[in-house]
Amino acid sequence: MAAVLLVCTANICRSPMAEAIFKARLGEVFKTIASAGVHADPRGGPVDASAAAALERHKYSLERRWRSRRVDPEQLGQYDLVLAMEAEHVQALRKQAAPEHQARILMLTDFLPEMAGQDIPDPYFGPVAGFDAVIGMIERAAIRLLSESREGRLRLG
Repeated sequence: MAAVLLVCTANICRSPMAEAIFKARLGEVFKTIASAGVHADPRGGPVDASAAAALERHKYSLERRWRSRRVDPEQLGQYDLVLAMEAEHVQALRKQAAPEHQARILMLTDFLPEMAGQDIPDPYFGPVAGFDAVIGMIERAAIRLLSESREGRLRLG
């Protein structure tokens, strides 16, 4: 089974929400589901309180001991798919990744045709509704990934 890494800026909002949603919805596709941040605090920290509350409202959860972490370029090869929230993240990850791992790094919106090429907005400084909107986007991408996997169109590795 495959492994996926979900990446945002600080690994406290979007990517941990994606991790929780993917674990709930894509366990049959990915054996390993993890998240990290391009600029995450190297000491690690908890998920943002608003992100945690949004996950709870939508009936998702992270492990109690979950901590943010920074992307480790040496570990990128361990993932069959690396899904970033912003084009800037894709660029940063591709600069760090070995040449043979470049094609594995995509935007999450590559699985949302209605948002192709757009960033998943960062809800950190916005209203609570922004977190719920991001969860909806991630859920739609997860549904699409599951469908593509079941139909044999998802190419991993």
